[in-house]
Amino acid sequence: MIALLIGAGLALAFAMVGTPLFIRVLVKQGYGQIIREDGPTTHQIKRGTPTMGGTVVVGSVVAAYFITHLIVWLVNPESTGPTASGLLMIYLMVGMGLVGFLDDFLKITKQHNTGLDPKGKLIGQAVVGISFAVMALGFPNSAGVTPASTFISFARDIPSLNLAFAGAGLGVVLFVIWSNLIITAATNGVNLTDGLDGLATGASILVFGAYTLIGLWQSSQACGSRKVPSETVCYAVRDPLDLSLLAVIMFAALIGFLWWNTSPAKIFMGDTGSLAIGGAMAGFAILSRTEILLAIIGGLFVLIALSVIIQVGFFKLSKGKRVFLMAPLQHHFELKGWKEVTVVVRFWILAGLMVAVGLGAFYAEWIVRL
Repeated sequence: MIALLIGAGLALAFAMVGTPLFIRVLVKQGYGQIIREDGPTTHQIKRGTPTMGGTVVVGSVVAAYFITHLIVWLVNPESTGPTASGLLMIYLMVGMGLVGFLDDFLKITKQHNTGLDPKGKLIGQAVVGISFAVMALGFPNSAGVTPASTFISFARDIPSLNLAFAGAGLGVVLFVIWSNLIITAATNGVNLTDGLDGLATGASILVFGAYTLIGLWQSSQACGSRKVPSETVCYAVRDPLDLSLLAVIMFAALIGFLWWNTSPAKIFMGDTGSLAIGGAMAGFAILSRTEILLAIIGGLFVLIALSVIIQVGFFKLSKGKRVFLMAPLQHHFELKGWKEVTVVVRFWILAGLMVAVGLGAFYAEWIVRL
């Protein structure tokens, strides 16, 4: 628990102090946001606002994670240090962040709202996602538990849904595909939500807060623990406490960033932040064995992604008609006359309600098994 407090404090301090320093660097270099011409006209005043703020979030998380483990090791040399699950999470977050950073950098240098072409972006995400999935099935601990498994999970692995039903080789292939579907969905969901000042940041804070609690609970109810009332309710997660540490570090780093990202935003997270945050959400779902549950906890991101799918699909089928005034969904309500801050706060409320439902479902699953 002390480690969680240290990690959160460090991440909050790094983000709070690092963000304004990074803003100065970006302003000096003239690295400002390019606004899409077909977006709401009220957004044109945001043109030139510094972007790539996700760099600070990623840097704060990585620094806080390793410094926390260093402090814990200095106090207790027998501590385990960074775990396989924690390092895999860092790898996925940083890897996706690098893809986003390249996209942001190209947008700025070309002075256009398109960066990497879709094929290049897809290849970058696939390389990171596939390598993450393959490594996640390795690194067993002393009990033989690996960071991920070939089972599809809700609040834990579902015994009847084993992707390795036709052999280990096919199971690995299907798991890689399944993992990358989750990663792609999460990164796109956060990316689409990142359209209003503080919207994606605030909603992500709630999600990582939920995974902090999930990790703590899974650690207290880990298989083999004396505290577990029954083996039917234990969690076979490799490193739940380290995942909880990373979740609270993400939670705190985003709070520090939100101080500067809230309306009127001094800086945007850019694709650097949205892809890194989406990758982290997917990583937590896969490594904590809560893959399907993520769709509930991150329900706001799902809702916004669905609005785009519905809009595009209906537009093509109806030959030009639209369901929403504009997609993603947050822009529809802007065009309906809601002020930006109103949209953001109300969507935060929706995100909070969905997180609460997700946590309730997670705990209910444990109660039913008890």
